[in-house]
Amino acid sequence: MARFNRKDSLNLLSKVTPRRAWNGIKVLSSYYVSKWTKKPVQWGYPVSISFEPTTSCNLRCPECPSGLRAFTRPIGMLNKDFFTETIDQLSKDLLYLVFYFQGEPYLNPSFLDMVHYASKKRIYTATSTNAHYLNDENAKRTIESGLDRLIISIDGTTQEVYQQYRVGGTLLKVIEGAKNIVKWKKELNSKKPFIVFQFLVVKPNEHQIEEVKKLAKEVGVDDVWFKTAQIYDYENDPNQLIPTIDKYSRYKKTEKGYSFKGKLQNHCWRLWHDPVITWDGLVAPCCFDKDAQHQLGDLKKRPFKEIWKSGEYRTFRNKITEGRKNIDICANCSEGTKVWSND
Repeated sequence: MARFNRKDSLNLLSKVTPRRAWNGIKVLSSYYVSKWTKKPVQWGYPVSISFEPTTSCNLRCPECPSGLRAFTRPIGMLNKDFFTETIDQLSKDLLYLVFYFQGEPYLNPSFLDMVHYASKKRIYTATSTNAHYLNDENAKRTIESGLDRLIISIDGTTQEVYQQYRVGGTLLKVIEGAKNIVKWKKELNSKKPFIVFQFLVVKPNEHQIEEVKKLAKEVGVDDVWFKTAQIYDYENDPNQLIPTIDKYSRYKKTEKGYSFKGKLQNHCWRLWHDPVITWDGLVAPCCFDKDAQHQLGDLKKRPFKEIWKSGEYRTFRNKITEGRKNIDICANCSEGTKVWSND
């Protein structure tokens, strides 16, 4: 169960306006009406959005489409003008903005400018990074951008273990990048961002869970989060990544291999409040549609609010209420299977 940091939670609440609160109530109400009636009802506009800065990445992680270069959709960078135009449509209702879907955000030269633009509109901003580009200059600019939450992926406490999943990565750069952020946060006397070490628990690193907690304290980050790994071919686990510690696994071992622990109920909160926008303007239902195969609209052709209320969205929400197990991106969904720690 998630346990939230008090300061971070208060910071998020400080972004709530009467209009955003009313929008959230409408969205939540429509979700429950849809859940109870089994008919897709949508009131209000997204409370949260994931916006993709880029599909490019410097690493080759074995269970990541970016790392595997496995996309069928184009690779590219989010254009700043396109981003600001879209945010202008939604900012009065939008509370939370995640600058991440696939790829490494800091590879986009305009990334921190876009963070700053959203921050000026008092939207809570968060991103996830492999921290290889958090040099001194970028760390300072990150603090100045107003970013509210910075998640740093650190999946090992030694180079030997770290590189087994973060292929092509250098642990020393990650630690140095985190230290740069901590340093500039202090020097600029900033309360933000809330800095998190995120540890993706896989079989090669599960013995370092206690060690990463110690490392986090030494570096000075605010928290450590442990995340369960999504394995695409989990029945066979060809890369030997499924951990032996049951608490940190989305899967359970059977006589025939592995099976998914989760129970797919015919409702999904994400589809009512948290869409994904790719770098080139495609609207996808959620972050599990890595290749944006279930396109619900194209922002190059229609404004977001029209797409949000469109027949395509209504049809997909209806599919969720009728039978989520029949939707491919739902088959490996982690809703309810993440593990967090404040230890």
